[in-house]
Amino acid sequence: MSEQHTPREFLEPKVLAGLSGLPLFARRPMRGNVSGRHTSPMRGASVEFAEYRKYVPGDDLRRLDWRAHGRSDRYYVKEFEADTNLRLQLVLDTSGSMEYGSGELTKLQYARRIAAAIGYLAVQQGDAVGLSCVSNGITGHLPPRRNPAHLKTIFDALEETRGQGETHLVDVLHELAETTRQAAMVIVISDFFVDPNQLRSCFEHLRFRKHDLSLFHLLDPMELNFEFSRPTRFLDMEGGTAIFAEPSEIADRYHDALKDYLDQLQRIVVSSGVDYHRVSIDQPYPEVLTNFLTRRAMAKGGR
Repeated sequence: MSEQHTPREFLEPKVLAGLSGLPLFARRPMRGNVSGRHTSPMRGASVEFAEYRKYVPGDDLRRLDWRAHGRSDRYYVKEFEADTNLRLQLVLDTSGSMEYGSGELTKLQYARRIAAAIGYLAVQQGDAVGLSCVSNGITGHLPPRRNPAHLKTIFDALEETRGQGETHLVDVLHELAETTRQAAMVIVISDFFVDPNQLRSCFEHLRFRKHDLSLFHLLDPMELNFEFSRPTRFLDMEGGTAIFAEPSEIADRYHDALKDYLDQLQRIVVSSGVDYHRVSIDQPYPEVLTNFLTRRAMAKGGR
């Protein structure tokens, strides 16, 4: 008997088909090894003019600008922005807190859908995709590759991963900044249960290494609204101490602490040039991805 294929719960063909008309653009110049749709730091022949430079012996005479020569009596060569393919590294938080969900999906299940859809779109447009699963370290790592068979390996890893352990996201992002050799698009999908001030240094490290950093900050509606109506035992899903409390007595302090945390994080991502998306996981993820891709396409057109 032939092996029966089991559909992956995080892959929805209708959603992928609906997103397929939206390209995934990088915000920074990328250096790949094949022709693609992304701006490259290298110069070459393309449709978009970059600049002039003085002619030197050996340059292609077909690229001489004779009009510039007529005006200045000097020889200038036209340079154009070369397009290249993208290296995309998906970073998925698989710490224990990602297993929380008060509704239909947990944060990890929602994160799988985001990661799988972006990975699929990138491979379809000829880009290289990799995946790092992280909790108290890098628990699984697949370097970026372009071939469709590699995408299946990424889907297998997404399907098998489970949320457990503490969040050591800061150390992991510093490590990825150093070990990801070429400039890449790095997309982190996490609930970011980390001191925002600790995140600043790793964001700036990734920026210094010329990576294009995007964050999907996943939060459950109960974490945002704190709508508990009876005495509740609150569990730390990353192994800390449980707390039994009357929600009405701590709600004001909780909302103040949450606002302070979100305000700090917002200031840090703005100052670090991070593409930041705060997401409540009751929001349809196709809507989140459409917004993400559309904003990048608009930024590409306006550059």
